[in-house]
Amino acid sequence: MDQIRNVSEQTEDVLEKVSRPLKPYIPWVARALLVSTFIEDSVRIMVQWQNQLYFLQAFRGFPWGVSHVFLLLNVVAMIVCSALAIGRRYTELAVGGLLSVIVLQGFAYGLIFDMSFFLRNLSVVGGLLMLVAESLLAQRRNVFAGLPSLSDEDRSKYVLLGGRVLLVLLFASFVFSGSLTLARMAVIAVGGLSCVMVAVGFKAKWSAIVLVAILSVFNLVVNNWWTIDFNPTHRDFVKYDFFQTLSIMGGFLLLVNVGPGSFSVDEKKKNF
Repeated sequence: MDQIRNVSEQTEDVLEKVSRPLKPYIPWVARALLVSTFIEDSVRIMVQWQNQLYFLQAFRGFPWGVSHVFLLLNVVAMIVCSALAIGRRYTELAVGGLLSVIVLQGFAYGLIFDMSFFLRNLSVVGGLLMLVAESLLAQRRNVFAGLPSLSDEDRSKYVLLGGRVLLVLLFASFVFSGSLTLARMAVIAVGGLSCVMVAVGFKAKWSAIVLVAILSVFNLVVNNWWTIDFNPTHRDFVKYDFFQTLSIMGGFLLLVNVGPGSFSVDEKKKNF
């Protein structure tokens, strides 16, 4: 057991040294990835404006005019809130706007009770909570020239816990979709263990890095929408999954940046 612990600590030290030059860029990359699904969605609505209107009016019963306003508000909200999130401006308002878009689109497009859609969007919500936690921690550091703000500290640890738990739900959708091949079972085993470690906050940063690596490969191999040219509808669905997975990867990178918070095994170990 001691040998395993020593190897683990040595590996962490090596990875820490290798990753140190990248640390200043991780928050920016994480935030950009997190909002990528919203930016892509806003562009898709504008490019497919007439198709979107037809679907809402013909299949979802939206009156003429209401469908126009609904789409326009979605586009404006996603672009503005994404820009605010990347720029770390009014983060909580930006996250609130993006959460509203997720809920409204789920009901408007009739996908709210689709299990895969539901789990994936809960993972995106987890990523958005990590963004809120990052903002709260930054506010706590800046209040009174570095003196901690108890209210922000209390809020951030609960938000981080909720974000960690929701982030890992993407793997639940992965488990319940597709056939169980040997490769898929191996990914489920490694990814599932990493998800549990993230949820309880044990070696959370390194587990999050493992999940980012797994999701990167998965996204390129499975959600390769750029190779689909025979079925535009299928291409749009795969593209949607691709950018949602990027957003969830952004959430995991935010976890790497801010840490798992007080409600975690990693934090409790510091007290012993």
